Amino acid sequence: MKTAGGSDAAKRRAGERAADEVADGFVVGLGTGSTTAYAIEALGRAVDDGLEIRGIPTSFQSRRLALEVGIPLTTLDAVEGIDLAIDGADQVADDPATDGYGALIKGGGAAHTREKLVDATADRFVVVADPSKLAPTLERSVPIEVIPDAHTVVADRVRDVGGEPTLREAEGKDGPVVTDNGNLVLDCAFGSIDDPEALATRLSRLPGVVEHGLFVGLADATYVGTDDGVEVRDY
Repeated sequence: MKTAGGSDAAKRRAGERAADEVADGFVVGLGTGSTTAYAIEALGRAVDDGLEIRGIPTSFQSRRLALEVGIPLTTLDAVEGIDLAIDGADQVADDPATDGYGALIKGGGAAHTREKLVDATADRFVVVADPSKLAPTLERSVPIEVIPDAHTVVADRVRDVGGEPTLREAEGKDGPVVTDNGNLVLDCAFGSIDDPEALATRLSRLPGVVEHGLFVGLADATYVGTDDGVEVRDY
């Protein structure tokens, strides 16, 4: 589920700082979430000023916002690659003394499957966040997108590897959340995740799993918006 917290000013600073990295002619991955929205809005203003880019949205939400601000859109199969992806995170492992430094938990908006595809394809992937998203060790529930027929089987397998799964329920309608891909989401609590890479590997091997929200070894940097400016973590 989505994380709350962090000031709008901090989110805006992080998003606009990432947008400054976009150069003329770039293909840009457009992530999902409140902090990334500031980056998309900043890119829209730059397009109005003459910047020529193409965006690849990761969700219905980011696609709609990009169209609203005038960013020309394309698709993965229509380009040779992605120059830069800008995306948020629900939690960022922020202890440089650990092997998991820079690992992410994403999927609060149930868009992590497309986000991971776009972020992993990009030449450079920049995370935008506010200080509330930072933690020494990942500990939030890990969203797992599953095909509908497999959600009970996957839930059992998650318990076998030490997790506690909960089917994500929709707000404003009866029944579960349905992703843009037509699948369901299990939010899986594992407690403190000391080895994100090992857990990511185990979850990826479960039949019925479309994608999970552990992003390990993908981020090149995190831009953390603060009250005073932007702090940069390079990985």
